[in-house]
Amino acid sequence: MNVLAIEYSSEVLWALQQKPEEFEEQARLFLALKLYELGKLSTGLAAQLAGMPRVTFMFLLGRYGLSPFGEAPDEITGDLDNARQASNYK
Repeated sequence: MNVLAIEYSSEVLWALQQKPEEFEEQARLFLALKLYELGKLSTGLAAQLAGMPRVTFMFLLGRYGLSPFGEAPDEITGDLDNARQASNYK
């Protein structure tokens, strides 16, 4: 397993009002979320990076405005509307 070490000052913890463990857990999650958002990682690999089960990661995606389907919810709704129009289904 590879390790990424990032140095940060105590001022960061003070500004965020977090303990080191909280900040490090959140930083891991944010890195995983961003790499997923950019399409660099699947939900499974992003969940591994975040240190949590895939189902938990997928649940958290909505909290940060992301979709587990790789599209925004309004795009999925638009796709469904287009499919209904194409098949004349209402």
